[in-house]
Amino acid sequence: MADAEVIPLGTHGRPGRGTGKRKPSSSSRGLAGGKASAKPAAKKADAPRAEAPPQADRPAARTEDRVPDGGIPVGEWLAAITGAAREVFGEDWESRLAQVLAFVRRRLEGDYTVDSFGFDAELTERFALAAIRPIAERWFRLEVRGIENIPDTGGALVVSNHSGTVPMDGLVTMYAAHRYAGRFLRPLGADLVFRLPVVSAVARRTGATLACNEDAERMLREGELVGVWPEGFKGIGKPFSERYRLQRFGRGGFVSAAVRTGVPILPLSVVGAEEIYPLVGNVPALARLLGVPYIPITPFFPWLGPLGMVPLPSKWILEFGEPIRTDEFEEGAADDPMLVFDVTDQVRESIQQNLYSLLRDRPSPFSR
Repeated sequence: MADAEVIPLGTHGRPGRGTGKRKPSSSSRGLAGGKASAKPAAKKADAPRAEAPPQADRPAARTEDRVPDGGIPVGEWLAAITGAAREVFGEDWESRLAQVLAFVRRRLEGDYTVDSFGFDAELTERFALAAIRPIAERWFRLEVRGIENIPDTGGALVVSNHSGTVPMDGLVTMYAAHRYAGRFLRPLGADLVFRLPVVSAVARRTGATLACNEDAERMLREGELVGVWPEGFKGIGKPFSERYRLQRFGRGGFVSAAVRTGVPILPLSVVGAEEIYPLVGNVPALARLLGVPYIPITPFFPWLGPLGMVPLPSKWILEFGEPIRTDEFEEGAADDPMLVFDVTDQVRESIQQNLYSLLRDRPSPFSR
């Protein structure tokens, strides 16, 4: 230490010390040998050279002994990952993972089918409905009644009330029909749905089609379970003060489609959707500028930003009512405006009365 040179902080030093030159200084070369000498020590000619141990005597390197991160062996990392997968996905997590990988491979190779409307049954069942399940069952504590009224096969038209500011009731109804009746519900959507870039493609893949009589009659004749929400945007965009009061059902086009195809009409009453986003205001000028029916204002949105879009955990009850038969009408009855009006009013009144009954059964919107 007596011979060590001290360079004050802030000085530039001599050439070769941090100056950017490729040739290192003599001092830095000396540090590699543990000495501060300017020249490396000369090799000793007579020094015996250490021989490496034979290959057979070296211990085999094990995976669990390798430490990639400077602390935890790889074996412990693998054990932790395996334990976490078993905890989340169950004991058969390996087979589930293999199924997912096989599914992804088939999708990438184009080995899947869609129908003439663009419906992808496998994608809907394994991803879309699987994603809705925890929300419906755990967050909304879904209760389904009258599921026996849905026919096992053949065409049928589900007519439901519409509410909730965001059309989440349609997604939950799709899940309930598949989960408890084993059938895919094919929704009829408004034209706005199919004008949105990403939403349009997702809606088509999950079974939705444009709400027009031609498409509705075609699916009903093919034996599909079709869903319609006649209130439209008037239902989901009504203020919280008018909750569970049905809006006008339009001109009864859904009744005409059911009568022409002779399928039963199933009135569906949904309780719980009104409370997920209590609509207390609207911004009509901004809605017209953006080309949407309304811009909702709730007690939490837009004040809390993205957190304001988290739905409140209300208790949901879905009740499928007694089917209304249409196969007994005379030929050409779908063109009779009075008959269509009467059946439309009958469906609307059935849904409204069921709503009042379900509200009496549910003591609180947030009860268990």
